[in-house]
Amino acid sequence: MTSVPVRRLNDGAKLPALGLGTYPMDDAQAEQAVATALETGYRLVDSALNYGNETGTGRGIARSGVPRQDVVVTTKLPGRHHGFEQTLASFEESRKRLGVGYVDLYLIHWPLPRVDLYVDSWRAMIKLREEDLVRSIGVSNFTVAQLDRLERETGVLPAVNQIELHPHFPQEELRAYHAAKGIVTESWSPLGRGTDVLADPGIARVAEAHGVTPAQAVLRWHAQLDAVPVPKSADPARQRENLDVFGFELSAAEMAAVAGRPRRRVGGDPDVHEEF
Repeated sequence: MTSVPVRRLNDGAKLPALGLGTYPMDDAQAEQAVATALETGYRLVDSALNYGNETGTGRGIARSGVPRQDVVVTTKLPGRHHGFEQTLASFEESRKRLGVGYVDLYLIHWPLPRVDLYVDSWRAMIKLREEDLVRSIGVSNFTVAQLDRLERETGVLPAVNQIELHPHFPQEELRAYHAAKGIVTESWSPLGRGTDVLADPGIARVAEAHGVTPAQAVLRWHAQLDAVPVPKSADPARQRENLDVFGFELSAAEMAAVAGRPRRRVGGDPDVHEEF
C-alpha cells in the first residue's frame, strides 16, 4: 500500500497530499470507486452535492472497512443554496446523504459573485466548524479578490481553495497568494480533462526518464507545487498508478517542461460562472 504524505492546514487539521475525485460518477459508480480507492490506500475523497453521488460516496466509505476517522471526506455547497440559513440546511442534507456524523472538509463550490451571497454562506460554514459538524472549511474556484473579501469581512481565511490546475493552466499568481496566506491549493481536473496534456511529447519524455506514465509525471508535478490533486478514476489499476507518485522527484527543468504548455481553462471563469 502506498504511503501518502499529508499537508497541514491553517486550522491544524491534516490533508492527504493526493485524493480521489468522484465527478462525474453516479451513486453506484462512486460507491465502487470509493471503496476500492480506500482499500488501495487513498484517505481523501472528494464529492459534492451537485455531483449527485454523496449517497454512493458514503456507502463506499462504509463498505471499505477503513475507520471513519481515517478518511477525509469532502463535499461542497451548491450555488442554489447560498445564504446563511440555506447553507446550514444544505449541509445537513449532505451530511445525511453521506451517512456521517461530521464532514472533514466543506467547500463553497463556486463564488457566484452576481448572486453575492458567498460571504453569508461563509459565515454559516464558520458556525458549522464552531459546532464541530465540520472539521475544516474552504472554498472552490475563488479568486484573490474573493478570498480577500472573506478575510476582510469575517476575519477567517479558508483552509483550502480547490481550483482548476493542470499543465495548461498552472495558476501561478493564485498559488503564490495561497502560499502567502497559508491556504492549501487543491487541484481539480489535475490531468487536464478535455485537453491533450497526457499526449504531450515533452511530458512523455519526462515520464520516460523516470519509468512512469505521463499521468504519474503530471501528478508528481502537482505534488511538487505543494498542490493536492484529486484525480478521478474508477479503475483499480489506474487508482493505484495515480497514488504511486511519491517515490520519485522531478528536476527544476522537468517541472518547467511539464508546465510549458499553452495557457487555457477547461472550466468556468469564477468571476462569471454560475452553477446552481
